[in-house]
Amino acid sequence: VRVPPSGTWERRRADLYGLAEDWVGPEPELSEVDARVHLVRRYLGAFGPSARKDIARWAGVRVGELAEALDGIALRRLRDEHDRELLDLPRAPLPPAVTPAPVRLLPTWDATLLVHARRTGILAEEHRTRIFHVRNPQSERTFLVDGKVAGAWRYEDGRVALEPFSRLPRRVRTELEDEAERLAAFHA
Repeated sequence: VRVPPSGTWERRRADLYGLAEDWVGPEPELSEVDARVHLVRRYLGAFGPSARKDIARWAGVRVGELAEALDGIALRRLRDEHDRELLDLPRAPLPPAVTPAPVRLLPTWDATLLVHARRTGILAEEHRTRIFHVRNPQSERTFLVDGKVAGAWRYEDGRVALEPFSRLPRRVRTELEDEAERLAAFHA
């Protein structure tokens, strides 16, 4: 694992590595199914509700390899707008369906963007090469509007500069600027 001090957002330096066991303890004694149950619970805790195929894609396994784990967990079952099954943890909080998604500024390597890197629900195909490309494989810092990537941002000279991919309504622009000010204050 990468261990401190491995640099900051502003100053890169060579990464330092250490044994995972020294940081998180020895590997637990788990059966393969128990390990997959744990993996599914952790995924859903971060990204649920989600389809089976999305969980499997993220984990790098086939859907069938997760079947026993998924069947062994009490899960909330929901439907998306296309009537596809979504799974979630039983008591995971869900906002009302009519709740608007707030604007969000995502950092480089944000897990939300990476886990959905091949799904157009968050990142439209037309913007993919702006975010992930050969010269910058770690991704760009992005911002979400209505739960979708709508632009990029950068931190420079003590402020957050926003670079929308298209014209934004004034209300959205105001929300983004407020969020950018909070992030700049956090950096200060």
